[in-house]
Amino acid sequence: MKNQYNKTITACFVGYIVQAIVNNFTPLLFLFFQKCYHIPISQITLLVTFNFGIQLLVDFLSVRFVDKIGYRISMIIAHVLAAAGLFFLTVLPEILPVSFIGILIAVMIYAVGGGLLEVLVSPVVEACPSDNKEKAMSLLHSFYCWGHAGVVLISTVFFYVVGIDNWKILAIIWAVIPIGNAFVFSKVPIAPLLEDGDTGLGLKELFRMKIFWILLIMMICAGASEQAVSQWASAFAEKGLGISKAAGDLAGPMAFAVLMGISRLFYGKYGDRINLEHFMIYSSFLCILSYLGISLFSIPLLNLIACAVCGLSVGIMWPGTFSKASAALPKGGTAMFALLALGGDIGCSGGPTLVGMVSGAFGDNLKMGILAGIIFPVLLLIGVILCRRQKKITKYFCFFYRSCHTDKHNCTILSSVFYR
Repeated sequence: MKNQYNKTITACFVGYIVQAIVNNFTPLLFLFFQKCYHIPISQITLLVTFNFGIQLLVDFLSVRFVDKIGYRISMIIAHVLAAAGLFFLTVLPEILPVSFIGILIAVMIYAVGGGLLEVLVSPVVEACPSDNKEKAMSLLHSFYCWGHAGVVLISTVFFYVVGIDNWKILAIIWAVIPIGNAFVFSKVPIAPLLEDGDTGLGLKELFRMKIFWILLIMMICAGASEQAVSQWASAFAEKGLGISKAAGDLAGPMAFAVLMGISRLFYGKYGDRINLEHFMIYSSFLCILSYLGISLFSIPLLNLIACAVCGLSVGIMWPGTFSKASAALPKGGTAMFALLALGGDIGCSGGPTLVGMVSGAFGDNLKMGILAGIIFPVLLLIGVILCRRQKKITKYFCFFYRSCHTDKHNCTILSSVFYR
């Protein structure tokens, strides 16, 4: 049975590669779109906001419909929409009177698919029987990093060899991946997130729990800690080292993504020997140090190295928070995963925004913006410590309850109540 579910987990790995494609392929074409379709830079920038805005909306709305239509159908729809968006990206700008509207529609379609994948993939892996769910979750999220790095590298090589004018060929090639994975998800077994007869916690129940709010803030800070540096790494590489755009993308965002993936892969391989809380605490400290290095080092090469180290430090934050949420709230259900995904996406949008606003206030000084962003890993560190404290209290509570009652099964229920 576990071998059958290994196919499901592999399909989920590819699902995160699909999400990396829809999030990172189109931005590589922004300057080309500006030149080819005569689109002003203000509208080009709107595409990023629109993409993540749609994903945030899907994260929130999915609480209402995913459980009703089922995970399998939802997963197939997500992949089909991702492929459709990439396909329409090659067609709509050419046939519509306003090219920008065509691009916007294509982005909207694949953004719905990307938002659904963000909500669906983690709980599907969490539901699969495995010996160590924390390892599986970390390994899963590493595939977004490999997808990100692969999209940048393969697309850069393709544009250099074949020419960026032939980008539509590459878009169609990328679209084949979600189509193939949609077919796989129509066949693989998908385990229920909750046992038969159980119902997940509702929004009101989650909102009453202190531990949920701690975990939600941790997810916001995890996304913000990651993207506040990742989104500006290319600018550091270009301006600080004076290298080309292509080289800057490879030295900045790609190095960040690769080291973030290595961190997740490392925990995915050795997680059964590592305490997750300790790993997250040490990673948070390393993240704080990397932010200080980016902000305070006066040598550009050291700034770039600090950016890469930041990728290594943030690797465990997102999947680690998911794992801690699953352990603390085993009956959280779809609502919990959807809201955590929503929090992560808010952080992904808010982190770079804060850095940009502070940088602009200090005369486009990116170092000052990154220094302000240090608040995110600091808050995440505090969140991990608070979760650890709650866990210890609950552990003693369960020990006391078991010593006084024979029905040990109820300890799980009472622990959830105690978390409120």
